[in-house]
Amino acid sequence: MEKPVEGEAVSESREGCETTVIRSPVHSTFHTMTAVVLWLGTIHLNLVVLGLAFLFSSSSTMIVLLIGLMVLLAVGPVDEESRLGKAIVRYICEHGLGYFPVTVHIEDIKAFHSNQAYVLAVEPHSVFPISCLPLLNITGTMPWSKTKALASNAVFYTPFLRQLGIWQGLIPVTKNNFVKHLEAGYSCIVIPGGVREIMYMNPAHEVAFLKSRQGFVRVAIETGRPLVPVFSFGQTNVYRWWKPEGKLYVRIARAIRFAPLLFWGAFGSPIPYRRPMHVVVGRPIEVKQNLTPSAEEVAEVHARFITALEQLFHRHKAAAGHADADLKIV
Repeated sequence: MEKPVEGEAVSESREGCETTVIRSPVHSTFHTMTAVVLWLGTIHLNLVVLGLAFLFSSSSTMIVLLIGLMVLLAVGPVDEESRLGKAIVRYICEHGLGYFPVTVHIEDIKAFHSNQAYVLAVEPHSVFPISCLPLLNITGTMPWSKTKALASNAVFYTPFLRQLGIWQGLIPVTKNNFVKHLEAGYSCIVIPGGVREIMYMNPAHEVAFLKSRQGFVRVAIETGRPLVPVFSFGQTNVYRWWKPEGKLYVRIARAIRFAPLLFWGAFGSPIPYRRPMHVVVGRPIEVKQNLTPSAEEVAEVHARFITALEQLFHRHKAAAGHADADLKIV
């Protein structure tokens, strides 16, 4: 039995809605920074290895060893249930979330049932979808018992990030994985906008790339699992970024299924800025199971989801400290 990560939970009433607020515990600076580096600095370890390869470029043996290590980490087997791996994830959850800090707001928590699997549709993606971490069942504070998070295939071929992702419960984002885990009782965290949403990011407003994204809705209908809108306030602000503009950039991003950009955090490092994040979980949207839903049925539920997400955004933006924020659905 995994040891849960505890947080302070209180109930608040907002616009006639009872909302459970879970605040991440704040720990010592040492533990907090260690957890953040393990969590969000992992991808940059690859740059460290490349730097070492350049440093020892005169030694063919060292280069071969470093390349071999990277290949092994990229494609070698990973024990999903590793005790060490699970301990690292618990440490990150316990100490890392308090860095910003992250606060989770759950509307009508009594509407959720621990034995029910949900489709947790999270927006926005931002540079990194940091808000997925507090939704994992390992935190011990969420009203669902088992979770998986769907992630880009690129994650599973990136050394270090791959290991951490698998230990957290990430799975490649395929329809087969999605359906299989929902039917096995796992609540699945999905970001409908995906990495393509990065193309539309704008510091002037929040963006959700949803108009053409209906696959997650179809899966919810086919499996009969409730859809849950989730919005993360403040996530867009924890990094600064630069990306090219124009049609060529869009074409390249679409071709490689990834939107390349430059990003940086505190002091130009990969460590994000320390800014509060508020993850708001809306009420479940019940759907009637249909193994072969029509395009019209999918479109109707999709429209309901977008409306629910927009209402969730406007209902909580003031309490989250973003009263003047605007949300654009593209």
